[in-house]
Amino acid sequence: MDLNKHLEMEEGVTPGSSDATILVNESGVISFADQQVYENFGYEHHELNGEKLLNLIPGANLQHSGEGEIIHQLGIHRAGHAFSLFFRVNSFQLAKELYYLIVVHKVKDQSRINQQQSYPINELVDLIYALDESTIVAFTDEKGKIINFNKKFCEVSKYSATELIGKDHRIINSGYHSKEFMQELWLTISSGSVWRGEIKNKAKDGTHYWVDTTIVPFLNEKGNPYKYLAIRKEITEYKRVLEELGKFVNKMADFQFALDASSIVAITDQRGTIKYVNDQFCRISKFSKEELIGQDHRIINSGYHSKEFFNNLWKTISSGEVWKGEIKNKTKDNTYYWVDTTIVPFLDEFQKPYQYLAIRYEVTQRKLAEEEIQKMTGKIIDVQEEERKRISRELHDDIGQNLYSHLITINRLQTEMDHPLLDQMQDEATEIIEALRHLSWELRPSVLDDLGLFPAIRSLVGQFSEHHHIKVHFECYLNCRLNTNKEITIYRIIQETLTNIRKYAYTEEATVTIQEIEEEVRVEIEDKGKGFDIEKVTRGVGLFSMEERARVCGGNLILHSREGKGTKVILKMPL
Repeated sequence: MDLNKHLEMEEGVTPGSSDATILVNESGVISFADQQVYENFGYEHHELNGEKLLNLIPGANLQHSGEGEIIHQLGIHRAGHAFSLFFRVNSFQLAKELYYLIVVHKVKDQSRINQQQSYPINELVDLIYALDESTIVAFTDEKGKIINFNKKFCEVSKYSATELIGKDHRIINSGYHSKEFMQELWLTISSGSVWRGEIKNKAKDGTHYWVDTTIVPFLNEKGNPYKYLAIRKEITEYKRVLEELGKFVNKMADFQFALDASSIVAITDQRGTIKYVNDQFCRISKFSKEELIGQDHRIINSGYHSKEFFNNLWKTISSGEVWKGEIKNKTKDNTYYWVDTTIVPFLDEFQKPYQYLAIRYEVTQRKLAEEEIQKMTGKIIDVQEEERKRISRELHDDIGQNLYSHLITINRLQTEMDHPLLDQMQDEATEIIEALRHLSWELRPSVLDDLGLFPAIRSLVGQFSEHHHIKVHFECYLNCRLNTNKEITIYRIIQETLTNIRKYAYTEEATVTIQEIEEEVRVEIEDKGKGFDIEKVTRGVGLFSMEERARVCGGNLILHSREGKGTKVILKMPL
């Protein structure tokens, strides 16, 4: 008889039907389901994660199911119809939590369920053949001595027939199981009951293997066992996978513990609806888990960031890329806090995000400290500019005027007498007055305060070109005057950049452009000189000063340079 046809009649299933695997926790919530489960029950991928097993198999009672026992139940398809299935349950404990691994076999031929079949002798021979090919079979006498076995026993244990006959099963004892385990086994079968369980054995070459075992006692007319039939299915690979799964779950539990202890963690679905938050999230935000689950992150939106900021965030993660940045959030009691945030998209088989993991670290104190530093820096810059202004005025109005009076006196003396020393004194006084005027201009050009940014930069560029023989092209497209601090910031950054061009660029031309773009002022200073590798050059005081000035005014400074390709400094600042 054909083996596949026999299996179809015996088990009521179509040959080749594949098993499905489900992993659930102690509460019956599904943690994992393979593709066969989704096909059998009519669900889409990932839809069963977090669902109750009872929604699929209403009659399943995991706590009262025997280990390895095959149970017949009805399953419920997503479309609502019921179908017959068999399942086997194995439980295990990981990280102090109980899990159940369920292997489900869907019955396709319903007409054969519960049918009584009687087989002729040739079909019984086929059944024994199939058993010998797939299963380890052994008979022992009432004392446990091996009296018969199949070739599969020899194949797996690596013992010959002569080495096994007359021995008891201690020949393959691995020493893994306790004395109490073996005593309980013998107590069960010697009382006439069937024993089921998993046993770790040792082969002749010292390797270990696991077997899913059923031991059936054969009883005499007095009800006492006179021999035992042990049927074993090798499950070494299954146990190995289970062990690896256990290690993985333990590792993930350790990661989760470390993450929960140090970070603010949230999981959202693809639409941004919160599915999970940890205790740190609740502690920082001051919302309870019940208030957060089912909401999106607008519940903690502070209103600080622009619409474009969040559009960029969503564009990044919805394309499957990780987003990193700092976000200012608002607690339930309307206080503010900052978080350094990383959002990781989880992708399905089509590379589309089906959920997002957000890991945040609170950085409120650092941000407050940065704000204080920025305020202090602003105050220092203001004090510095005021002091420059004061010294510039003193040089120009006091010392400059006195020197000019001395020059007039020298000129008058020259009209009354002719002496070489008078000519020398006139030349020296003129040079000192010119140097003083230049120093006063460097400290604080009065034209900046009196006439504004455009005339001041034009004068700066003109003097720079005249003194250093570097032609500077200047264009300005500002429609209004800026506040004093912003005008001073732009002036100082252009002044410092031109000084750097004079010292390091080795060029004869440069360009300065000031323009108004929407709600932003953009300043560009560019040269086609020597250039440099940004990664290799130490950031000096001048660059630091320019960056701090830009930051104090709410702007930022961008530096581009390549060896042999020149340098471009860009200042972006709100109007």
